[in-house]
Amino acid sequence: MPDGTSALHLVLTADPSLVSIVRLSLAVSLTAVVVAALIGLPLGALIALTKFRSREFVIVVLNALMGLPPVIVGLLVYLSLSRSGPLGSWGWLFTAKAMVIAQAILVLPILAALTRQTIEDLWVEYRDEFAAMNVGALGRIRALLWDARFSLITALLAGFGRAAAEVGAIIIVGGFYAHDDDRHCTGDFQGKPPSRPRTGNRSDRYSYHCQRRSLASATRR
Repeated sequence: MPDGTSALHLVLTADPSLVSIVRLSLAVSLTAVVVAALIGLPLGALIALTKFRSREFVIVVLNALMGLPPVIVGLLVYLSLSRSGPLGSWGWLFTAKAMVIAQAILVLPILAALTRQTIEDLWVEYRDEFAAMNVGALGRIRALLWDARFSLITALLAGFGRAAAEVGAIIIVGGFYAHDDDRHCTGDFQGKPPSRPRTGNRSDRYSYHCQRRSLASATRR
């Protein structure tokens, strides 16, 4: 896009690049909220209905994790998915999958903590009825989550807002243009020839491919 183009002009003309970036951001944020909800809602309900040692400590930690710094989360995910990290063989670094993981980690404590508080309040009202009907633990979780569905929508919206607003983790693990293969390659920009991969795993082939692209771009410049 031209350097002199204003942001307002891009919005009014529905610039294809801007639309693509917005579509990708919404897809990543929604997917992260769904993944976090599948884990966080049952986890929050389980903590609310279960009595165990160090429960109060777990609740305090869960509430503290609601304020996780996005840059720290992005750095941890980056180190895990980097070539030398434990998950480097997956080849997910600088992809939309990496962005989903980072955002899901940010959203998960929020959903779990809010769900725990909501279910704990409902449990006080329904405790006698569940005891009289001899409802099991799984049945209690299902019933309370369903009864609190409207309250949990607020938690889901809060999680989506957190995912959409925090860009620190996204910049680290996905870059500004995760959909552009040329931009998210981290190769050698010093003009050195790329070294061929010595093994056949996916991460080595990906690194070699990115180095070749970076070298070709530097040569053209």
